[in-house]
Amino acid sequence: MAKRVKRQKRRVWGSKNRPRLAVFRSARHIYGQLIDDENSKTLLGVSSSSASFRSHNSGSTGNIEAAKAVGALLAEAAKELGIKNIVFDRRGYLYHGRVRALAEGARKGGIEF
Repeated sequence: MAKRVKRQKRRVWGSKNRPRLAVFRSARHIYGQLIDDENSKTLLGVSSSSASFRSHNSGSTGNIEAAKAVGALLAEAAKELGIKNIVFDRRGYLYHGRVRALAEGARKGGIEF
């Protein structure tokens, strides 16, 4: 997986106007961060373990529905910061399952990839 991450990192780059949405998934949770690579700053981060997620959802944290909800929360927070366009960084994970659900949740929230 390290080779895939390295290969993809060469092509995916975020800026202040179009930050990078980095996805990390573990067995229990899924995480999404908007990162400005030019200034090396994390603009915002949402996960299925955060308090904002738990206040909106009371179900499981490691399934597809939770990933969609995290994507929607991320889109909502990004809109508050005035971010509409992003670059999607799946970090070497295949684009299916929870990674795809997070991306679809963000798209339904109004974020453009």
